[in-house]
Amino acid sequence: MRGLLCALVMMLASPAAALNLNQEFSNIDGGTHRLADWSGQPILVVNTASLCGFTPQYTALQKLHDRFSDRGLVVLAVPSDNFAQELEDNEAVKEFCEVNYDLTLPMTGITDVKGPNAHPFYKSLAAQGFEPNWNFNKVLIGPDGELVATYRSRVSPTSRQITDEIERLLDAPES
Repeated sequence: MRGLLCALVMMLASPAAALNLNQEFSNIDGGTHRLADWSGQPILVVNTASLCGFTPQYTALQKLHDRFSDRGLVVLAVPSDNFAQELEDNEAVKEFCEVNYDLTLPMTGITDVKGPNAHPFYKSLAAQGFEPNWNFNKVLIGPDGELVATYRSRVSPTSRQITDEIERLLDAPES
């Protein structure tokens, strides 16, 4: 127990590795997304899948986008097949999301979020101790580019836990 406590204290005392916000994600509509392009804005990054029991969370993600995007929040969906629940290609994912959820929020192309082929952003998250363990894990990044919070699949995007933190970030005075 004492060894575990010492290890925990060392982890908390060690400076966290910086998130990799400069790497490009493919944009499901063509082109690219870079989290650094949204510097100064809070960003909620969510690894998604079209054939998952949590897929109805797309509705809540769109509600977040509709509610907060005018104030600066970016909600980025990152379709992934790491848990074998994604459609066969970007075109199928885009059509599925448009037809079933009327999504207008930004989306990446299908992206690895864990393992040796994980996108560099997700590798930088893993270095900070967070790796998606299923679809619809959420990562909240502050306007300063720092990791604010992570949420597992069962936490709804529109839960008070998440919306209160988003409100706090949006209401914080600029430095």
